Amino acid sequence: MAKIGKDLKALRQRRQLSMRELAIRSGVSHTTISMIERDAISPSIDTLQAILDALGSRLAEFLGGLRDGGGSPFYPARDLPEIGNPETISYRLIGLNHPYRSFQFLKETYAPGADSGEVLSHVAQEAGYVVSGRVEVTVGGQSRELRAGDGYYFDSREPHRFRNTGTGKAEVVSAISPPSY
Repeated sequence: MAKIGKDLKALRQRRQLSMRELAIRSGVSHTTISMIERDAISPSIDTLQAILDALGSRLAEFLGGLRDGGGSPFYPARDLPEIGNPETISYRLIGLNHPYRSFQFLKETYAPGADSGEVLSHVAQEAGYVVSGRVEVTVGGQSRELRAGDGYYFDSREPHRFRNTGTGKAEVVSAISPPSY
């Protein structure tokens, strides 16, 4: 798992922002930012994107040290960077360094009971397909438990979150457009 806290803290300090000011700008709590910077927790993609937006940075630039896969249209498992926490919610990015990318494509794995945490929103559209397990998806005021074979599509400006409601792992393949980076 990539440890992003140290790099995030360095970026915040280069921008000469206090943790509290970053919390206000990003809509992410001061406590959460502190825990991320200490690598005590791994942020969801939405949380990391909200923080990076407030810092004027892009996810691809921030994660620039990851393996380059842009020269080929194929991405073996070893070239799918992990930006989540494989013990709770794993986010594997497919095509991170592909030139002219117009959407973000992810393989997500949720451990039993895993929850994406804070309800967030951002400017994009999201779609996903549940490959296995059960995932409760909350969008705005609506929640639905989705099972293998079910899908979702929503405007990401609506507050949303994901939670594994099953007893085993849940796997989702998702896309976000425009990409969060």
